[in-house]
Amino acid sequence: MNPTIKEPAIKRGWLRALLIIIPFLIVSVIFQVIGAFIWAVISKDNILEILKNISEISSLGFLVIQVFSTIGTFLLIWIYTRFIDRKKIIDLGFSFKKRTKDILYGLFAGFIMMGVGSLILYFSGNLTFGSITFNLIALAQSVLLFILVSINEEIFVRGYLLRNFMDSMNRYVALIVSALIFMAIHLMNPNVSLVGLTNIFIAGLLLGIGYIFTKNLWFPLALHFSWNFFQGPIFGFEVSGTNSSSLISHSIQGNEILTGGQFGLEGSIIATILCSLGILLFWMIYKKQDIVSTAN
Repeated sequence: MNPTIKEPAIKRGWLRALLIIIPFLIVSVIFQVIGAFIWAVISKDNILEILKNISEISSLGFLVIQVFSTIGTFLLIWIYTRFIDRKKIIDLGFSFKKRTKDILYGLFAGFIMMGVGSLILYFSGNLTFGSITFNLIALAQSVLLFILVSINEEIFVRGYLLRNFMDSMNRYVALIVSALIFMAIHLMNPNVSLVGLTNIFIAGLLLGIGYIFTKNLWFPLALHFSWNFFQGPIFGFEVSGTNSSSLISHSIQGNEILTGGQFGLEGSIIATILCSLGILLFWMIYKKQDIVSTAN
């Protein structure tokens, strides 16, 4: 055994993963409340009204809350990684070496899936494009917001949970378990639907499919950001039930199973198909890379 490698304080990876879930939920609530309080001071709004209608506050207010939520997640993950796993935070998958392609994969995949989904709805008569409104400040806020959202969820679900589950079980079983937890943390999202929850589970599989081969976060980080950014701020859909200002306005009509309704495009059967195809595509890509790297 290499004396420089420290053994985890808790030997079983699945137990390390399970033990962080409740603290994560508690820390998330605490830091979101702190963020809401800071925004209440800045905006001079009532803190109770902000907390009661947190999904309806301004994009800047939501950004402030997300900043504190991400700080809380980073702090918790650092504590667990440092003292329970006895690793460095970069070991969760932040190594940037030879990962430019992963970032491009993720950014391109999110754009393609949202673009194709929008075009399918357009040509089926379920979506009508409206005006284009370019607001640089709003767009910049959205970029920062969804970068933080992707970091917040990916470092927890893929970086910590999936990695530790993989220490205890088959990589595909670990992927399924982590995707179920990813789905569970979205149960309270506004306008959530059965199809939407199913798609979040499938999206969890897609986001983790590269990680089970590379143990690197850059693909899921890029894809998670791209999926949300193009879905909401660009094409104008709700993002997991939450509204955001958008570059392109549109109106939708028709069966919510097809359109996603108020949950956004990710609540539609179209997203189910696109995500499933994405899983197959990226499984083949990363499986091939894994075979090549193992052979070398």
